[in-house]
Amino acid sequence: MGKTLAEKILSEKSGADARAGDIVIAKVDLAFVQDTTGPLTVRTFQSSGMSLANPERTVLFIDHAAPSPSANLSNDHILLRDFSRESGCILSEVGDGVCHQIVAEAYARPGDVIVGADSHTVTAGGLGAFATGMGSSDVTVAFGLGKNWFRVPETFKIEVDGNFLKGVYPKDLILHLIGKIGADGATYKSLEFHGDTIKKMSMSGRFTVANMAVEAGAKVGLFAADETTKKYLEAEGRGKDYQPLEADADAAYEKTIKINADKLEPTVSRPHTVDNTALARELKGTKLQQVVIGTCTNGRLEDLAVAASIIKGKRPAEGLRLIIAPASRRVLLEAIEKGYIKDFVEAGAMILPPGCGPCLGLHQGTLGDGENCLSTANRNFEGRMGNPKSFIYLGSPATAAASALTGEITDPREVT
Repeated sequence: MGKTLAEKILSEKSGADARAGDIVIAKVDLAFVQDTTGPLTVRTFQSSGMSLANPERTVLFIDHAAPSPSANLSNDHILLRDFSRESGCILSEVGDGVCHQIVAEAYARPGDVIVGADSHTVTAGGLGAFATGMGSSDVTVAFGLGKNWFRVPETFKIEVDGNFLKGVYPKDLILHLIGKIGADGATYKSLEFHGDTIKKMSMSGRFTVANMAVEAGAKVGLFAADETTKKYLEAEGRGKDYQPLEADADAAYEKTIKINADKLEPTVSRPHTVDNTALARELKGTKLQQVVIGTCTNGRLEDLAVAASIIKGKRPAEGLRLIIAPASRRVLLEAIEKGYIKDFVEAGAMILPPGCGPCLGLHQGTLGDGENCLSTANRNFEGRMGNPKSFIYLGSPATAAASALTGEITDPREVT
């Protein structure tokens, strides 16, 4: 019997014949934390008496509160900086960008096992890495031992065929899937993506889909490593990190879900759960006070290009705040070079430093009571953006850009 991607990777990293349901001890190739989870990890690690197993593959990211909005958070940043100096691990500073984007740009490799003290660590599954979020204490173990235990997840095969129509993007696909199976529909499963649509999908789109696998409860979201993966790594100067990786043709799946991309439409998640989905056209008339384009889900150059193509030469609706949050310093520089940042600034948008920005509600875009925001982020839980009396909708960069122009949730096909 053949193996799924999850079974293949965990077999290789554990030295065992790993099958769904097994418990294995597997080597961890990359372990990281960020500035809201990292301080607890570091303090726990310091009290353990251990030394870092692999300093050059241990990374501390300062991205969630970047720059810091409070003295307490600034002190946490000092802790991370000091630990990096003392231990020899890598520090990603304020302004470098969101951990998940930088992991994709600089660290993740096909076939890796990656753990991060952040649930959206799953993003690196777009590169064919078994990447998953863990609690701070579990990541402490990976810091010190260079390995950890894993239960090998059962796998859902998500087979997507056909072509996205005008105005439809990978974000619409993953929102559709989550709406279909529910926020807990794939709890501790591996979502493995297949089909012609997936083969044609850019790495940016794959990262978007993998990023939100956890919003269906999944342990990982996995893509095969193919020629698209190879070209991406070569463009990042990491061609040596590539290896082809795919599931076996006779792999056993718990479930197969088929999706026709030709039938998809621009989709939006309504408050206060990601699986509370509707078509964008069905929500026309829902007034917005803020639109956010960016974050680890849709803050890549391709996303900004889509949004800029809609916004260029126009102005957002009166009274609407448009916020742009590039996912990394590299993305920001490329967007400046391409002219997208100029387009956004001339349209009246605010450009944030690379980082998480308003997504988790610490700073830079906290909503007021009763306000509605359409964001390209990945979560819309009550209070997610800092105010439990506000309302968050999720959509693609195209839907967000179109909605910014009209001041209400808008199907991007109406304005492009």
